[in-house]
Amino acid sequence: MNLSKEQEKFLRKLAHSLDPVAWVGQNGLTDRVMEEIEAALDHHELVKVKIRVGDRELRGQTITLLCEKSRAVLVQKIGNTVTLYRKNRKNPGIALP
Repeated sequence: MNLSKEQEKFLRKLAHSLDPVAWVGQNGLTDRVMEEIEAALDHHELVKVKIRVGDRELRGQTITLLCEKSRAVLVQKIGNTVTLYRKNRKNPGIALP
């Protein structure tokens, strides 16, 4: 799913007040962390995740892997925090412009 610039801006605005729901640490993207992120995306659609792994290159690889595994779209990346969006097909809660 690709988002337009208008949709990205709308989602960034919604995510501004959100706190991270999961943290990816030095152990990387474990099954337990993925389960937590999947559950949060199913329930909220828009989530923030803190990624605390080695250097920038490894962090970038982790973000790419996270998006692929969760089938989510990267909305924003600021420092160690990423914002992800995945539409809930059964019960959508966020109406994109």
